[in-house]
Amino acid sequence: MTIERIIRIMAGFFILLSLALGYHASPIFVSEWFLAFTAFVGFNLLQSGFTGFCPPEKLLAKMGVKRGNGSCCS
Repeated sequence: MTIERIIRIMAGFFILLSLALGYHASPIFVSEWFLAFTAFVGFNLLQSGFTGFCPPEKLLAKMGVKRGNGSCCS
């Protein structure tokens, strides 16, 4: 699996999880404050699209995960 795929999976997972934990009608609702985490993930995706800086990409590269043909974050 490549860095780009892992980052997309991580972002999708964190968004869905934080929505489930922050939405009142969810069976696993905890607090509305989890919606702030959803906003944080969205902001990070937005800024990485403009700046090319993606902290998870740097971490995964240091861990030895290979890059794909196209890059979603750089």
